[in-house]
Amino acid sequence: MRRVCVFAGANVGKDPAFLEAAKALGAALGKRSLGMVYGGTSIGLMGACADAALAAGSEVQGVLPRLLTGREIAHKNITELRIVPSLSERKQVMCALSDAFVALPGGFGTLDELFEVVTMRQLSQLEAPVGVLDVNGYYEKLLAFLDHGAALGLMSEPLLRSIVVRTSADALLDAMTL
Repeated sequence: MRRVCVFAGANVGKDPAFLEAAKALGAALGKRSLGMVYGGTSIGLMGACADAALAAGSEVQGVLPRLLTGREIAHKNITELRIVPSLSERKQVMCALSDAFVALPGGFGTLDELFEVVTMRQLSQLEAPVGVLDVNGYYEKLLAFLDHGAALGLMSEPLLRSIVVRTSADALLDAMTL
C-alpha cells in the first residue's frame, strides 16, 4: 500500500469522536509514510484528516469537482489538488490514484464512494482493500442491513466479509496491510 483514499464527511457531525477519528487516521497515514487521496476540501472530516496527514508528513492529493470550486472550500495547502469536471470523474481519479480505500463517518457522498469501490471489487474491476472506520457505532446499522441482504441471498457474503471493519485507525490500517 502506498496511497489510501479516504472517503469522509464534508461536515464534522455531532459526535466529537468523529473529528478525533479523522485526525487519528491522518496521523496514522503519516506515521506509516502512506499518501492520502481524498475529496480535496478544507472542511469537515475530510479537511481534518488531510490536515493531520499533512502535519504527519504525508503527501496529500485532493480531487475536487469543478462545481465545488466556487464555494471556496478547496484545500489550498495540500500537495496536489486536481480539479475534475464531475463527481463521477472525481471517483474515477481517486480510484486510479489509490491502493486502498477507507470510509470514515460521512453522508450520502461518502456512502456513494464506499459502495462504488465495493461494487468495483464485486465486478473484479478493483482488488484494493476496502476498510470502514466504525466510530462509535456509526456504521453498525448499515453493516447489519448488509448482513441482512446477504442472509436473503441478495448480496455476496464473501464480498461483505472482505470489507475490513475496525474501530481505530491503527487497527484498521494494520488489518488492511496483512
